[in-house]
Amino acid sequence: MTDLAPVTRALLSVSDKTGLVELGRALAARGVELLSTGGTARSLREAGLTVRDVAEVTGFPEMMDGRVKTLHPMVHGGLLALRDNADHIAAMETHGIAPIDLLVVNLYPFEETVAKGGDYDACVENIDIGGPAMIRAAAKNHAFVNVVVDVEDYPALLAELDVQDGQTRYAFRQRLAQVAYARTAAYDAAVSTWMADAINEPAPRRRAVAGTLAQTLRYGENPHQAAAFYVDASDRPGVATARQVQGKELSYNNINDTDAAFELVSEFAPGDGPACAIIKHANPCGVARGASLLEAYKSAFDCDRTSAFGGIIALNQPLDGVTAEEIAGIFTEVVIAPGADDAAVSIFAKKKNLRLLLTEGLADPARAARMIKQVAGGYLVQDKDSGQIGADDLRVVTKRAPTDAEMSDMLFAWKVAKHVKSNAIVYARDGATVGIGAGQMSRVDSCRIAARKSQDMAEALGLAVPLTQGSVVASDAFFPFADGLLTAAEAGATAVIHPGGSMRDDEVIAAADAAGLAMVLTGMRHFRH
Repeated sequence: MTDLAPVTRALLSVSDKTGLVELGRALAARGVELLSTGGTARSLREAGLTVRDVAEVTGFPEMMDGRVKTLHPMVHGGLLALRDNADHIAAMETHGIAPIDLLVVNLYPFEETVAKGGDYDACVENIDIGGPAMIRAAAKNHAFVNVVVDVEDYPALLAELDVQDGQTRYAFRQRLAQVAYARTAAYDAAVSTWMADAINEPAPRRRAVAGTLAQTLRYGENPHQAAAFYVDASDRPGVATARQVQGKELSYNNINDTDAAFELVSEFAPGDGPACAIIKHANPCGVARGASLLEAYKSAFDCDRTSAFGGIIALNQPLDGVTAEEIAGIFTEVVIAPGADDAAVSIFAKKKNLRLLLTEGLADPARAARMIKQVAGGYLVQDKDSGQIGADDLRVVTKRAPTDAEMSDMLFAWKVAKHVKSNAIVYARDGATVGIGAGQMSRVDSCRIAARKSQDMAEALGLAVPLTQGSVVASDAFFPFADGLLTAAEAGATAVIHPGGSMRDDEVIAAADAAGLAMVLTGMRHFRH
């Protein structure tokens, strides 16, 4: 093997025709012979290029609706032959096999077919066979063969041929081969994942995951950690699909926190009125609904103004100018919303470091999705927590039933608690959080922290009583003892919503009755670790 390998013969067979004609012309101008198949050959000929059909090379026509066209020794022998192996060269001469120095293939649009809701048969028909086989063959023989699977690599290929006078370097071919194997791996992962879902196999023996690089990040959670952002084929609105209008490049922590913020605010449909969530370190520090976005933002901000500094703000409706003006009054890392009007964009343009992301929609909180978490030696896979609870699902277990206002606030607090790290405690009043306790090892500590933060905020606002006075409280899991419940009652909570299911439920219910609280059970918990 030598470092430089000439490119004199290329096989082009692509589903995505973007840039095809330009590539074909550039190769032909460099004296490269073009082989092709079906629609690719037709496109090249219509552009006036000379193309030899693969069927002419193999001696067999394309058959079975194009399923069989490149699966032939005349093709694979040309891709796999070692140019420095005398036996391989002899076999090529004996059987009239000519070398193929460049393979340009992108695969049948399987992922796109699935994304568009194609039925089972349509998806199966869009599983490419010949393409992956050729890609793997060319990539294996990268000592001599170039393989290009992405349109964005066309310019790099042509630049390499120019610099190396019609040849390519071994290191360049290695890089192309790595990209090629990653593409076939991602393709197979998409097929296997789709099929597992299609046949209702929740835990297949082998599970493959794949993504496409969206951004190389400056670092991870800390400067000494390397990091990158990959996206999958999901069309779920969010940080991965959003358009960044302005601001600095997103960091690892920005992306993680923005995802948490947008998933939370998406719990509140636009038809239910404006809503705002403010996130810090993946936990909400304020969430509220209001008659306007401005009102929702102000109420969310008033839950914990200190923590909101340098936070992430998510809105469930397009951002307007008056709300943007208010947000611009403090340092904010990211604002993510379904849209923004011209006035809002103009106001934020003055804050060059503020990132504004527009999603053109909300994430469906009830839509099935998967979560993957790596652990030493493997990874955990689970369904995303898409559990939903309505008023009809609740069971009143105390002597006093909640008022309509308490019920509304409990359902609001329950949605928020789903997005708070466990042990999670959320106090809410009038459609806004007034105290949040997150991530404590003891539930009673979460109750105390949330109440204390509410008291601190009340003092900062010049209020005579804590914000938790007259509030409701939501707990993501049951109260194992009555102490947490009593702490919430001491803070001024009048009603409580939690899953129930503790061995001491009767003790906790009795404590609620003694304190005059209303209590409802959901029968569903929302651990978030």
